[in-house]
Formats: sequence, C-alpha cells, structure tokens
Amino acid sequence: MQHKIIVAISGASGAIYAKLLLDRLVALKEQIANVGIVMSKNAQLVWETELGNNNYSNYPFQYYTKYDFSAPFASGSAQYNTMIVAPCSMGTMGRIAAGISDDLVTRAADVILKERRKLILMIRDTPYNLIHIKNMETITLAGGIILPATPSFYHQPKTIEDVAASVVDRALDIAGINISTFRWGS
Repeated sequence: MQHKIIVAISGASGAIYAKLLLDRLVALKEQIANVGIVMSKNAQLVWETELGNNNYSNYPFQYYTKYDFSAPFASGSAQYNTMIVAPCSMGTMGRIAAGISDDLVTRAADVILKERRKLILMIRDTPYNLIHIKNMETITLAGGIILPATPSFYHQPKTIEDVAASVVDRALDIAGINISTFRWGS
C-alpha cells in the first residue's frame, strides 16, 4: 500500500521529532505515494533554535502554507490516509478538538477525522491541565490517536536521536508503515 501522509509541524518544542519523522519518510519512500508538509513560522523558529539549522525545507516533499486551502488534503476526495502532527502543541490540539478549521492544519485534521482515517498527534507539552486532558479525550472519541512524545528506553538508546526515534517509530507503526525498529521480545 502506498501511503499519502500529511505532516504538520507545530511550534511546540521537539523539532527533533519532526526532523526524524521526515528523515524516516525519505528512507521509506517505496511505501509513500505522497507527503504534504505544513509547518508554522513558529515551528521554523523552534527548529532553528533547537537543531541549529534551517534544513526543514530541504526534504523532497510538497510544502504548503498555513492558509493554503487549495492543498489537496483540505478535501477528503484527495484520499490522504494519515496525518501526523509532530510535535503537536496544546494550542493546535485544542483547535482540532474544538473543530475549528481556521487554517490548513486544523482543516486537514478535520478532514482526516471525518473520513475516519488516522490522525496521530504527537503531543509534546507537559504537564497536562484538565483542558488538555479533555481535549485528548475529545480527539480520542472522534477517532484520533494521542501519542505523547514519551520515549521508551528498552532499546538502550545511545544518542538523543535514538531516544526520539522510539517515539517517531511508534507513530510510523500506528500509521501502518513497515519499519525496522526495536521490537519487545525479539
């Protein structure tokens, strides 16, 4: 199966998750039909601050601006099957939970949910307040998947990239993409 994936990158801390996700998608290109990226200006600033570069635009994917409602995935007819928001800020999650489709990220998430496809929110902020928890509940009840950027350590990571990759690999697993990664008990 060829996957059509939307990657939204919000301004939450955790640019390493977005970078590793994009790196993995490049490496898995035989399984990918199309990747559309929406990245906020804040996300660009966070990437530059945390990763020390502006390589976010060097990936071989189609980029869309925040208000480009002509993007194919603004409609269910384009049949994008997965959307991953990595990292996902609480503000982005809140707008998605409330059904506010005021930009391309929230419209795409709304489309993914209404079409009963996979919406994966890699939430990064902590701690959670009751509003965050209720928004997570709302998205879960609507069919979305809350994937906190909480790494595992079973694989005995040696670098920060190894730590973050455990979360990215989990998102790709949930998306139904075949990846080679640590498996418990194997």
